[in-house]
Amino acid sequence: MAKNKERVKKKFFHREKQLNRSAAGNGILFFFMFICGLFMALPLVILVNNALKPLDEIFQYPPSIFVRNPTFNNFKDLFVVMSDSWVPFSRYIFNTIIITGFGTVGHVIVASLAAYPLAKHKFPGKDILFSMVVLSMMFSYNVTMIPNYMIISYLGINNTYLAMILPAWQYGMGLFLMKQFMEEIPDSLMESAKLDGASEFTVFWKIFMPNVKPAWLTLAVLQFQQMWGNTGSMYLRSEKLKPMQFALNQIAGGGAARQGVAMAVAFLIALVPITFFLICQSQIIETMTSSGMKD
Repeated sequence: MAKNKERVKKKFFHREKQLNRSAAGNGILFFFMFICGLFMALPLVILVNNALKPLDEIFQYPPSIFVRNPTFNNFKDLFVVMSDSWVPFSRYIFNTIIITGFGTVGHVIVASLAAYPLAKHKFPGKDILFSMVVLSMMFSYNVTMIPNYMIISYLGINNTYLAMILPAWQYGMGLFLMKQFMEEIPDSLMESAKLDGASEFTVFWKIFMPNVKPAWLTLAVLQFQQMWGNTGSMYLRSEKLKPMQFALNQIAGGGAARQGVAMAVAFLIALVPITFFLICQSQIIETMTSSGMKD
């Protein structure tokens, strides 16, 4: 018995010693991560520098990463072009906020409500429904584009905000992500809440949703990014209903003379999703480190 204990201790300490890296190993690892971080940050650095470049530096060959003579003329020209539009640019911003806001919030709520019974309840056809959700993730947007358009036209919501908002609620990735997180919550927690008299919706809203906060925050970031970059050109015909992305793309497509404006447009399009991600990033990390639960 004593010999077995000694063997276990030797194996444990040997394994612990293998997990501890040396200072040189940590230095190599951090250097490798630093190099990877530079490559990941390079597109953002190029984006910011291009927005501040004058036209002669934009068309310079070979192209340079960093701007030599920074200027805000690209943003000034963009403001002038937007001022000449017959639809106020504030209208495009309003449309974008409506479409992105309702699309993101609605998708998180619908995906969470649908994932809860799939994760914690048993009913006929449960496995078939989830298999259909997983299967829907195998198809690209181009495959489902025509069926989606036919359904929206049949519902009579074409050329309305709903044509952009309702399809955003049915993405399978959100339901899949929420179901996987909800399955990790112990059943005993749900059962004890029901014994205390909590209703089904109370269990979902006050127990499950706070504990899967990392999942729906991540889902909100991904959905916000997708909705923000949507032009709505397929479903929206009225100029007064189109989002800001469509207007900015039209401005940027004005030829070589507007390439500086196009760089400013690209910067503004990327600025809001990046800011939204940075705001939610700390919350996602904080909740991921404090939400581990075991049955």
